[in-house]
Amino acid sequence: MGGMFPPEEPPVFPGEAHSVPPPDLRPPDHPVNGSAAASAGPAAPPTVPSAPLRMHIHPSMLSEVQVVPFSPAPESHLLDLNNSHETPAEEFRTLRTRLNHLQSLQPLHTIVVTSPSPAEGKTFTAVNLALAQSHLAESSVLLGDFDLRRPIVHNLFQIDRAPGLSDYLTGQCTFAQAIRRVEAMNLYLLPAGSPVKNPLELLNMKQAKLLFEELPHSFNWAVFDTPPLLFSADANLLSTMADGTILVVKIGSTTFDNVTRAMQSLCENNVLGIVANGARASELYSKYTYYYSKAE
Repeated sequence: MGGMFPPEEPPVFPGEAHSVPPPDLRPPDHPVNGSAAASAGPAAPPTVPSAPLRMHIHPSMLSEVQVVPFSPAPESHLLDLNNSHETPAEEFRTLRTRLNHLQSLQPLHTIVVTSPSPAEGKTFTAVNLALAQSHLAESSVLLGDFDLRRPIVHNLFQIDRAPGLSDYLTGQCTFAQAIRRVEAMNLYLLPAGSPVKNPLELLNMKQAKLLFEELPHSFNWAVFDTPPLLFSADANLLSTMADGTILVVKIGSTTFDNVTRAMQSLCENNVLGIVANGARASELYSKYTYYYSKAE
């Protein structure tokens, strides 16, 4: 984004530097002698092109981030990914593997996780996907709470809500101050921040778009929890900025009509796939039960 530059001066040819127009060609109100400066007033300062907006996000700033202990709330339902016998954790490893394969085929670093309606498991999916990605040694992962209407990530990890996303976008803090690093992990948390009256207007700011563009310089993955698609326009807007979108549905709860409406609202903005939440272990996880029950 640049400013307006003053027009170039017309060229002056040799021998014409001191030429004066004939009197009969001079406009009636043309000032004579030194009266031009007196009537024109002070000269306007030249327009200086404005510098492009930068978010100052770079890998070196991660050393300045506050470190918090991994202390999930009892109701958080965070998976123990160190326990290979836990079948839900295996499902998130499978999802991680598929996403990493897609990343090898196309630029894929920022992911919006949403659902058609509330209580379908979008936050559960976003948090555990971020955890699964962070368990890879070479992968720095950011988990961002972009649900500014009903944020919950800070409660799940028992950290302060602010400073966070809203404070950073409004210039109240630096990005390093807005995020936290989970101790002994490659996981960084970006809580929602201070409450705002108009979340959609905040997310429409140019700073939000630039945030999505600059995050891949510091994080291999950035996973964002967002509001439900059919209850606000936030997720639709964020899906246009992200590299991909994951839609979470709940078996036995989400209707086919809501899935159709949600997919139509996304306008095919690189929907990576649908995650089915709420499957019964007896139906979906029997293969893991069989495998891990066999004697070594």
